[in-house]
Formats: sequence, C-alpha cells, structure tokens
Amino acid sequence: MTPEQWATVRRLVDWLDAANEAGEHETAMRLMKLTEEAGEVAQAYIGTVGQNPRKGRTHSSSDVADELCDVIVTAAVALHSFTDDPAAALDAKIRAVARRSLPPQPDRAGPG
Repeated sequence: MTPEQWATVRRLVDWLDAANEAGEHETAMRLMKLTEEAGEVAQAYIGTVGQNPRKGRTHSSSDVADELCDVIVTAAVALHSFTDDPAAALDAKIRAVARRSLPPQPDRAGPG
C-alpha cells in the first residue's frame, strides 16, 4: 500500500473509532468483519464457477477481485488495533514471506 492509502485507512480507523468507540469490543468486531469479507470472497468465487447449480454463474472475476480488495482494506483497518505502525508491520511480513518462499534474486549489478 502507498503512504496515501495508509493515510486513508487511518482516516477510516478514526471514523470507526468515533462512531463505535475504540476498545476490545470494537477490535473483536473488526476481526469478525474480516471473516465476513473473506466469506464474501468465497461466495463470489463460487458464483464465478457456477458451483451452485440452482443459481448458476452469478459473479465475475472482477467481483472476486473487488471482494479481495474489501478483505485487504478490512485487514488494514484491523491491523491498526495491533500495531502503531501498520505499514511497517505489513512490509516486514511481505519481506519475511518473500525470504522464505522465493529464491534469492541474482545480483543485478553483474560483473565489473
């Protein structure tokens, strides 16, 4: 996420805190909201493949992408409840996953 996106997420956190008050209950609700959004991703994907024969194909790939974006935003909002620097926490996690999952990148400078 860009710094501007994190600033927008911070505004969303502030808005939610003002509307619902910050605290353990609100943190729990934000985590439950994340689960709800993940369920909507699954529902959209099921709709793209027509898994439910009664309903058929009801969603598109763009619907799945939109729901995945909702998960990302919801997770970013929830992350604020657990760290003072969510951008750094996400960056550190991405780097850790890359270190353990991806082969080392070749030296781009090359020989002399």
